[in-house]
Amino acid sequence: MDKNRRAFMGKVLAGTAGVATAFSLYAMKRTWDPLPSVISAGFTTVDLSPLKENELSIVKWRGKPVFLLKHGPDVTPNDKRDIVTTDGSRYTVVIGLCTHLGCIPEWKGSENKFKCACHGGEYNIYAENTFGPPPRPMDIPPFTIKGNSIVLGEEGPEYKKMMANS
Repeated sequence: MDKNRRAFMGKVLAGTAGVATAFSLYAMKRTWDPLPSVISAGFTTVDLSPLKENELSIVKWRGKPVFLLKHGPDVTPNDKRDIVTTDGSRYTVVIGLCTHLGCIPEWKGSENKFKCACHGGEYNIYAENTFGPPPRPMDIPPFTIKGNSIVLGEEGPEYKKMMANS
């Protein structure tokens, strides 16, 4: 009789531990999942048609500045870093943070370059590092092109092709 009682208590203990483990794992998963506000900030659609040539536009995506710059006819095409829309316009679209220490570079339209005030780093119109301490070009956010709009945060075929070429 004592053995049956001991076996029953063992089964109750194991069942309770199993249920507690399941609830703990569920709570940990919910803690690690991104918040709804973070998920909704994951995709940003930007209409490129109102942008003017050689004038920098800045949008916020996932808490970071994204530089949008429409190229004029005098800018030589760069097939590795240009984003081309359906109407044939060419754009530079990059995360606007210096790759040296994360400062926000300033656009110098008269010189066709980005200049970082922190340590004097310079980038050309395609956001490729040309002078100073930045170790690499500014990063390109994942994007897809839909007509004359760009959706930041979604890896489209244009983005995949661009990353394969770099």
